[in-house]
Amino acid sequence: MLKRFTAILLLAVLISSNCSLFFVYAGFELNHKYIAENLCINRDKPWLHCNGKCYFMRKIKQAEENEKKQDAKDNLSRLEISFFQEPYKITFIEPTILEANKSNFPPYTYQYSSSYLSTIFRPPKQAV
Repeated sequence: MLKRFTAILLLAVLISSNCSLFFVYAGFELNHKYIAENLCINRDKPWLHCNGKCYFMRKIKQAEENEKKQDAKDNLSRLEISFFQEPYKITFIEPTILEANKSNFPPYTYQYSSSYLSTIFRPPKQAV
């Protein structure tokens, strides 16, 4: 119930802010006789047949000025701040090619000799 009431109230406020001139006109039509007799500037000059139109025009100008002020205020609150960032570039390290034949170890030398081992076992030979 509270949510429904809040939604209706917010909707009415939004509509009323956009229809302020309509409310001025409706208020003038509903209180036409009172405005013509008490609030009209030209009520002492009945030959002008103003009938409160001067009061009505003044209220319309006032409502339009309020709308312009509100629009200017809204434009100031909508100040945009732009954020620019340089695109991030991904760089890869180039692989280094190692020399395949370069070795820190001395060449293999087989110093032990035996006739039995030499017939069965053949050590690997370095291929250059």
